[in-house]
Amino acid sequence: MQRTVRRVSAMVAGLLCAAAMVPGQATAGDESAARVQWWREARFGMFIHWGLYSIPGRGEWVQWGEQIPVNQYAKLADQFKPARFDPQAWAALAKDAGMKYTVLTARHHDGFALFDDGANPFTSVNSAAHRDFVAEYVKAVRQAGLGVGLYYSPLDWRFPGFFFPDLQRESAEAMRAQYHRQVEKLLSNYGKIDVLWFDGGETDWLSFSGDWTIAEWKKRPDGKHYQGGFSWQHDQVYSTLRRLQPQVLINGRADMPPDFRSREGDAALGDFDNEHPWELCTTIAGAWGYQPNMQPKPLKHYLQLLANVAGRDGNLLLNVGPDPDGQIDATQAARLREIGAWLGQYGQSIYATRGGPFLPGEYGASTHRDRTIYVHVLKWQQDKLALPAIPARIVRASVLTGGDVRFTQTGQGIELSVPPSARNDIDTIIALQLDSPAAAIRPLPVPK
Repeated sequence: MQRTVRRVSAMVAGLLCAAAMVPGQATAGDESAARVQWWREARFGMFIHWGLYSIPGRGEWVQWGEQIPVNQYAKLADQFKPARFDPQAWAALAKDAGMKYTVLTARHHDGFALFDDGANPFTSVNSAAHRDFVAEYVKAVRQAGLGVGLYYSPLDWRFPGFFFPDLQRESAEAMRAQYHRQVEKLLSNYGKIDVLWFDGGETDWLSFSGDWTIAEWKKRPDGKHYQGGFSWQHDQVYSTLRRLQPQVLINGRADMPPDFRSREGDAALGDFDNEHPWELCTTIAGAWGYQPNMQPKPLKHYLQLLANVAGRDGNLLLNVGPDPDGQIDATQAARLREIGAWLGQYGQSIYATRGGPFLPGEYGASTHRDRTIYVHVLKWQQDKLALPAIPARIVRASVLTGGDVRFTQTGQGIELSVPPSARNDIDTIIALQLDSPAAAIRPLPVPK
């Protein structure tokens, strides 16, 4: 994670071209929509970045950022013997936080695998720990009733072929062979996997989206793509994963038809999108990988972020970075439990909802389910909140967070009023019960 370059590859668009429709036959889009339904209803998950980089404690990009020689960095595997690794505790914390699925970094860009990869020496099985952490994690998360996700990076900094895919073609092909082999192992050896979260596998991200001319590296301009001869052969991986686990969800970072798209970091919240399933991944504190003494933001930040994500019709994947011993920072864990306590009271306005119909704005955002619209007022601009007219009648209005609401509805719009004493500083949630399904209402902008 913590990518310095971000570009959506045009190849994704090419792979998403629909096949000719056959009467009575489901399209790829239909199949993806069916796969993604549980995930959309879940709305909130835990990302877990954990690996050798937790030992120096300077983030998951420490090897690259500090240009630590590959052989020197590899010695960290001799120290990676987490005595307090407890995936049951991770799963319990995720449940306490109100999360419905988790995603663990099975292998990050440094190449160290937390799973069994046969004779490969650079794994947790064939180094000091002598443990298959993916196996233990999957078992614990599945027993907790949560969705099981694995992060995987085709990119591996140990291979010069990533940076010079044509000059170092043999290295690039060896990296590709590792990628194909390891994905097959992850989907064959650990039972049902719900999410396979790719990172760094786009063809356009080879050499970090740049090209070499003589001795100079230049970032490719927007719209210019990798023109070399190396191929990740993602189509073969896609066929393999759909054959082994047809239900698994994948994101859009490996040039395959994605089930959902990824936005990274708080600043990437972006716009409303109810046509393409998407997820915002961000950290609870600091880098993605472990950094000591990194304090989480106030509870208000995460709850308003969650409301804003759900109101834009997305999921939130909130990251923690356990320490070298496998422990999640106590202060961060406490904040997660506070989020869970809030969801225990007001989760009906987040889980199994869709974004809208009132589009996000300065006031906040809205979600809906069945015949109820949940208006998340994150900031009162005036004494009354003016909303656009809708083709349904409001039969009842209430404030989930306490107090009373007065409303008027006309052909010109809706006005909501909550006394200042009843306004919640974090999120005043107003439930509007309608006489018809809220899903039938098209998304509507809210006047400033």
